[in-house]
Amino acid sequence: MNSNSLKDRVGIVTGGARGIGAAITKMLVDDGATVVILGLPADRERTEKVRAGLNGSGSRVHFVEGNVGEYERCLEAVRTVIEQHGRIDFLVNNAGITADHTIRKMTIEEWQSVLQVNLSGPFFMTKAVIEHMLERQYGRIVNISSVVGETGNFGQSNYAAAKAGLLGLTKSVALETASRGITVNAVAPGFIATEMVQAMPMAAIEAAVAKTPGGRLGRPEEVARVVRFLVDDDAAYITGAVYNVNGGWYM
Repeated sequence: MNSNSLKDRVGIVTGGARGIGAAITKMLVDDGATVVILGLPADRERTEKVRAGLNGSGSRVHFVEGNVGEYERCLEAVRTVIEQHGRIDFLVNNAGITADHTIRKMTIEEWQSVLQVNLSGPFFMTKAVIEHMLERQYGRIVNISSVVGETGNFGQSNYAAAKAGLLGLTKSVALETASRGITVNAVAPGFIATEMVQAMPMAAIEAAVAKTPGGRLGRPEEVARVVRFLVDDDAAYITGAVYNVNGGWYM
């Protein structure tokens, strides 16, 4: 991609202050975009760290507090971004949580909380921003799914179900908006070296690496590059697609 080819573009990255989200934020900002990170109160300090690491382009990173699991908060966040920046060109639905247990031990609350953030959250954010994009006849929506949404995973029935559902949401909204200048795509990372993965038991990490033909964990930047491509005008003919970034775990 050309340097500064996203100049004057404005968008939201949910959970964009750490892990894969932070890598996405940095890459988009480096190419000229203004990125609004939507996150919980703890993400405000993390946003400052992201901004500090961007040197001269840090002024194009902003923070709006919100909870993607609450539709009214999503609407409020979208209104705030439009009021402050005049437009929303792209939305990256990245925020996610885990609460891992086998189905025998998983509580109803653990099931509901993961579905609320990881599946309802992207639906809420997409619904909140879609009228604005339709009015402008332009938009880029990228949903961060997961390889386990395609394969399932032991002890992650809630997370896998949410990420699988996100693929269905992606394809359905892509069909509904393809004729209106809006693309909707998904990126499905494998096991990436983030805080979420590194908090897993070492045996589980080693097993994931052993199962990956690429023989290593992925890097957040490797996911961010695919997202960066999908928000560019050059990707205008791509919609409803799922891009796997998993080192060969699932093909």
